[in-house]
Amino acid sequence: MGEKSMLSVSVIIPAFNREKFISEAVESIRSQDYDNIEIIAVDDGSSDRTYEILKGFQENGSLELYYHPRRANKGQSASINLGISNASGDAIVILDSDDLLERGAVRRHVEFLESHPDIGLVYGYGKAIDEKGEPLGFNTLGADHVERGDPNGLLLDCYIALPGGAMVRKDVYKRVGGFAEEFRAGQDHDMALRLFEETKVAYVPEAAFCYRKHEDSISNKGLERRWKTGFEILDRARGRYPYRAATIRKRAAVLNFRLGQTYWRQGRRLEALPLLLKSGLLDPVRAVKVLVGHELSN
Repeated sequence: MGEKSMLSVSVIIPAFNREKFISEAVESIRSQDYDNIEIIAVDDGSSDRTYEILKGFQENGSLELYYHPRRANKGQSASINLGISNASGDAIVILDSDDLLERGAVRRHVEFLESHPDIGLVYGYGKAIDEKGEPLGFNTLGADHVERGDPNGLLLDCYIALPGGAMVRKDVYKRVGGFAEEFRAGQDHDMALRLFEETKVAYVPEAAFCYRKHEDSISNKGLERRWKTGFEILDRARGRYPYRAATIRKRAAVLNFRLGQTYWRQGRRLEALPLLLKSGLLDPVRAVKVLVGHELSN
């Protein structure tokens, strides 16, 4: 196959307090059937044994380990940016520290990029697993998913899993700039939009990673931050790319609904009601669907 002459790949793992899963994440990269890979781990100021576990992998030559000055916690965006700045690969894969790369995913995506030089980003779907790594029986994308390469669709529904599911040419990351370090939520959606605005994208309908669902889920406070950040992402996107007016309006409806829903669950009804009403006014058709039981997408 002559892999050494093909694209080199840097897989970046930003890690914070993932002692329970980090070894499995690293091993899922080491077991890929493609040799031209470097593993870059960035510890984001972990207070558990994550750093020590990664240090062990570094000492046996399995990966390169980086961390912020004084081992500070800077957030996922800053950690990914640090990893990309030290990456030597032609292509970048980002893997969440509790997820797993599907065996063969790197090779398949490299082969696709090699045969499609006009494509800057290729992605696959994720398989949901539980804490023990057992399959949960559903995927991040449906069997009927088709990639149309339209940023409008991605703005409405962040369907691409940028950590784990995607391989991006490093020069494309350089052109769009780093992950927004001021965001502590939604940074993957912001980056995916900028990538879609910049380059051609493609979907390979095969599993690329395993997405782990576990108890350490987003809290109500985390959801509030996520949807508030969503408004800033929408505002930046509108100023950067000629999105359709209907897309902007419908995304604003989703964000108002989601933030209002979060406030309602927190018991903050007076704050929730205006947002929910505004959501209905912005997208009355979808509001009716919600009322009859069809949930809004993210």
